[in-house]
Amino acid sequence: MNQMLLAMILFGIMYVLLLVLSDKRWIIALTAAAVFLALGILPLKSAAGAINWNVLMMLAGTMATVELFIQSKMPARMAEGLLRATPNIKWAVVALSLFSGLISAFVDNVATVLMVAPVGLAVAKKIKTNPIPVIIAIAVSSNLQGAATLVGDTTSILLGNAVNMSFNDFFWFHGKPGICFAVEAGALMTVPVLLWLFRKETAGVHSEITTKVHDHVPTVLLLGTILLLIVASQFPNKPELTNGLICCGLAVVGIVYELIRQKDKAVAVETLKAIDFKTLLLLAGLFMVIQGLTEVGVIDRIAELFQKAGGSSVALMFIMIVGVSVLLSAFIDNIPYVATMLPVVIRLSNLMGLPNGYLFAFGLLIGATLGGNITPIGASANIAGIGILQKEGYKVSTGDFIRIGIPFTLVAAVTGALVTWLVWA
Repeated sequence: MNQMLLAMILFGIMYVLLLVLSDKRWIIALTAAAVFLALGILPLKSAAGAINWNVLMMLAGTMATVELFIQSKMPARMAEGLLRATPNIKWAVVALSLFSGLISAFVDNVATVLMVAPVGLAVAKKIKTNPIPVIIAIAVSSNLQGAATLVGDTTSILLGNAVNMSFNDFFWFHGKPGICFAVEAGALMTVPVLLWLFRKETAGVHSEITTKVHDHVPTVLLLGTILLLIVASQFPNKPELTNGLICCGLAVVGIVYELIRQKDKAVAVETLKAIDFKTLLLLAGLFMVIQGLTEVGVIDRIAELFQKAGGSSVALMFIMIVGVSVLLSAFIDNIPYVATMLPVVIRLSNLMGLPNGYLFAFGLLIGATLGGNITPIGASANIAGIGILQKEGYKVSTGDFIRIGIPFTLVAAVTGALVTWLVWA
């Protein structure tokens, strides 16, 4: 058995196990990487270089800073202020959903739901309306806009690394509107969908501002992270770990500050616990596995198969990439999917005479990010939102979810893909 076939079989087994044993994904990915190393599919000397340490550092630092931001209660305070400006339930849901999307452009999607959903739940209880569609709307909105910025989602960081995009490049890239505009166009088109779905909810909303923010430093640190990433974007030849050092550095500043302010080690412990080390280990394993697949030619082979299926039509290939990504991401986690497919679509771009790979890479992210909104299990943010409802004693059926998820996804995905095609085709 040649190494290419063996690598494909092992990768297939790994991916099935990732789907079946979702709580052990990090162990599965690291085990697969170890097998690749043991069998020589990935040379030992290439292992450390295969891991993108900048991506891992960015994720770890951002997670820690976001945890301090949540502890400061600033997001809840912002949501309450937003609700005061809404005339009724219908517009309150739209406002909370857009607010959730805005926050998730800079904060992890699950963390966003954990911040905003309790506010939506409290409002629903106060005005005695069904909280299930409210929380679902918040969750699907957080999934959508995570792709708008470099730090909004793990998949965005993976995209930025794959095609060498800085923070600014998500807004304006090579003289054209970046992927942020496609994502936001999709988000705006979901507003009519939400207004239609909640058209009967016309009761008034009377929200008071009760949350007190006693510490504004975490907010400054989060804004500082974004600002420094923007500044770093101005320097094309910066050291490879620049973004990771910025995110980790400000996180350390925040932890030290809180230790001095509160004189309690528990703050540091809770902040470090908020770093999802299992996701970091999952990515480390995936980086090595994908490098192994590249070394033995599997990535090239998959790209060639895609080219045969789509022919020479760039438009058909773009539609196929977006469509397949939406469909698959409805049922599988988009992190391993995007990590696997990014080198495939970039190679495919080269085969089809599109050397930069931006069109297909952006289409991949649009489809994979929005596809998770079709089903309750398609994204971690959806699972988190449903978990909050279940703790409160509410049963959420698949029908409850897809009633919002399907129209939301179709409108946003079609709009985002259309804008991407018009700009980058």
